[in-house]
Amino acid sequence: MKSAPAVISVAFVLGLLTWLLLHGLNINSARYDSQLRALGDFTRFERGMTREVLTARAGLSRNYDALVHMVNAYDDALTRLRDTAGLDAEQTRVIDVLSARADRQESLIERFKSRNALLQNSFAYFGLFSDRLAASESRPVVTAASALAAAMLRLTLDTSDAAARQVEDRLEELAQLQAPPAETDSVHALLLHGQMLHDLLPDIDTILKTLVAESNNREQDAMLAVILKRQLAARASARKTRLLQYITSLLLLSGIIYFGMLLRKRAMALRRRAAFEHVIANISMLFINSSNDGIDADVEMALRQLAGCIGADRAYFACVVGTTMHTYRWSRDGIAFEPGWPERVLSLAPRLDGGEDGIVYIPRMSASHPHDAMLTEAGVSGWLCIMAAYGSRDGILGFDAVRGGALTYWSEVSLFRMAFDAIGNAIRRARLEGEKERLQASLQQARRMETIGTFASGIAHNFNNIVGAILGHAEMADARVAPGSRPAASLAEIRRAGERARELVEQILGFGRRGEGRRERVCLRTLVDETRSLLAASLPSHVTFEVDETADIAIVTGEPAQLQQVILNLCNNAAQAMKEPGRIELRIKVHDLAKPLSIGRSEVGPGRFTVISVADPGPGMDEATLERIFEPFFTTRPDGNGLGLATVREIVEQHGGAVAVQSRPDAGTRFDIWLPSGEPVEPQPAQHGSDPAFLGAGETVLVIDTDRRRLLRYEEILAALGYEPVGFTGLAEAIAACRAAHARFDAALVCHLPGGSSLDLAAALHDAAPALPIILAAPSTRDLAMPSLKTSGITELVHHPLASAELASALARSLVSSATSGRLRRAAGAS
Repeated sequence: MKSAPAVISVAFVLGLLTWLLLHGLNINSARYDSQLRALGDFTRFERGMTREVLTARAGLSRNYDALVHMVNAYDDALTRLRDTAGLDAEQTRVIDVLSARADRQESLIERFKSRNALLQNSFAYFGLFSDRLAASESRPVVTAASALAAAMLRLTLDTSDAAARQVEDRLEELAQLQAPPAETDSVHALLLHGQMLHDLLPDIDTILKTLVAESNNREQDAMLAVILKRQLAARASARKTRLLQYITSLLLLSGIIYFGMLLRKRAMALRRRAAFEHVIANISMLFINSSNDGIDADVEMALRQLAGCIGADRAYFACVVGTTMHTYRWSRDGIAFEPGWPERVLSLAPRLDGGEDGIVYIPRMSASHPHDAMLTEAGVSGWLCIMAAYGSRDGILGFDAVRGGALTYWSEVSLFRMAFDAIGNAIRRARLEGEKERLQASLQQARRMETIGTFASGIAHNFNNIVGAILGHAEMADARVAPGSRPAASLAEIRRAGERARELVEQILGFGRRGEGRRERVCLRTLVDETRSLLAASLPSHVTFEVDETADIAIVTGEPAQLQQVILNLCNNAAQAMKEPGRIELRIKVHDLAKPLSIGRSEVGPGRFTVISVADPGPGMDEATLERIFEPFFTTRPDGNGLGLATVREIVEQHGGAVAVQSRPDAGTRFDIWLPSGEPVEPQPAQHGSDPAFLGAGETVLVIDTDRRRLLRYEEILAALGYEPVGFTGLAEAIAACRAAHARFDAALVCHLPGGSSLDLAAALHDAAPALPIILAAPSTRDLAMPSLKTSGITELVHHPLASAELASALARSLVSSATSGRLRRAAGAS
């Protein structure tokens, strides 16, 4: 409906132009020209007919073809004149008069044609017979015939009555002569044709006189006057129409100029819009490949391009992400930002009325603006501010005019909303891509650690057997040496290292599976002392290890084996990097953080943290190497595997800490391990060896292990602990022994079986002897669910390979819980 007035206006203008065109062309002038031509042809052909009649009368025309042609053209001209008259009554009356005249003319011509034909025929015969008689031998006949011919000639030239009477007289004279008989017929024929000529010549002359009298221009003049009258009237109308056309042309020209100016203004607006959209497209293309590191430069370039569209001297984008404010600025050369600007705009934004679109546009500042004072203090004389949509005030895009005095006026400033969204989305996308890269790195690390876990689980059984053999033989040897002697101390170190190795295998398995291990309070001083003894035997001779003692007792919560692995990996890496004699320094300090602190790729705090620093004077590392040192399987040594530092960071981050590294080429390297600290309470030292309270008193223990050599070693450990072991390598024999003598065994020890059948074996034993306590030895207990353990009749869990102290404790607890039933079984067996 809104387009109806425009359609009506266009239709009116088209109708007016069409009317002016038709009247301005003076179409009737062509009709009048045709009438004039037709009237001229009518007059010309009428005269032509008279000329042809006179020619035929004089005997100069052999036929009437030309006369017939003239008559037809005469009729055609009259027809054309009638056709062009149309409905004009006055012209029709005049044409009717011309038509009646034409009918009379044509009637006279027809009469002339018929009589003239007879005349010419009679003239021919009259001349023939006159010539015959003129050659007669009768003189009177010759005389009379000659006199008749002379009179006839005169009548031909003069058809007056006197000439006609003279011809009559000569005819009577010839008729009264007595002609010779041979010439009688000729005389008779001559008289006949002479009489006919006497009658025809006056009649034909009368017709000719009538034709000549009728051939005047009176009727043509009347018709011409009517045509000229109409033509003059049409020309007067055409002059008026041309005046109207001129006036209309002026009006149309004014309208065209007006609409042209509107179109030019619109075209300029569209051109500016297209240029702005081109800028937005360039900015979007710029942001497509923006990274988290290059987003600052890209946003600054985008602000510069946007400022050029509106003539701004300063441009800025500020947003709050979480609790952090991010600000991006651009300004022309020689123009600086006022202190606190544009940060203050974020506080001003909640008080601004940006309308539904959240845009405040002030091309030129005026005293009436409510925020003029604050903007003037910031040196702003023209201002455009785009706030976050939907009423949010956590982001703004601003443009300031400082030097120019005003911003370029533009009615479509709402397009800057696209710029706001483009920049905001780019910043968010860059942040998300950074988070994505971090998550991808974590995922890659998880996959590699999963590979490590899979690889470690494949070799764990064989390695556990070796560690079990070391621990078993160490304990058996310890029972044969004097306490406090040097061999006893060496055996204690061997046992301690074996236990750490066993725990390390379990921790590697758990680390590869991203599992949560058992955490305990660890004194770092004690842990470092144990690590020092391990390093003493592994460090090269040209490397010394020094620990900076601290007065504070640093306590952390974690897995001792993993934390010791961190220290060992860092120290071993430092030693391998030192090609010349030097010293590895280890320092432990405690820091209290009041606010979060960014360490490496992680953020720690607030709270209490213990920092373990390991420094070496080695060759150091360049920036490219520093960026990749924590990547799994990345190494700079030909004999390295690239897992040491990756494992260090993984263990530390699992403990809630972070790793920082400082290194420069030829300036050494220092690693800082940040770990959450607990209260400084001195932990109890670990007990090694078997407590005498946990030694057995000859109780019989059923042992199942598919490996006979390992079974013999476990039997020796049980015998050393005071128990009577009975070993089986097959399940069927063990079940048969239980069913043969229910009270024979006080406890059962089921060792780890490859393939995961230990629980099934324990369940089968439980079905055969429900009252028998079962102890399960497994390399890891993380994957064992309590319901399945209870269903299988398992009462205790110990690590595999076996440690005598842990096994003694587990056996003591199991036997205490079933002491009463055990005594009853032994009494029944004795009876």
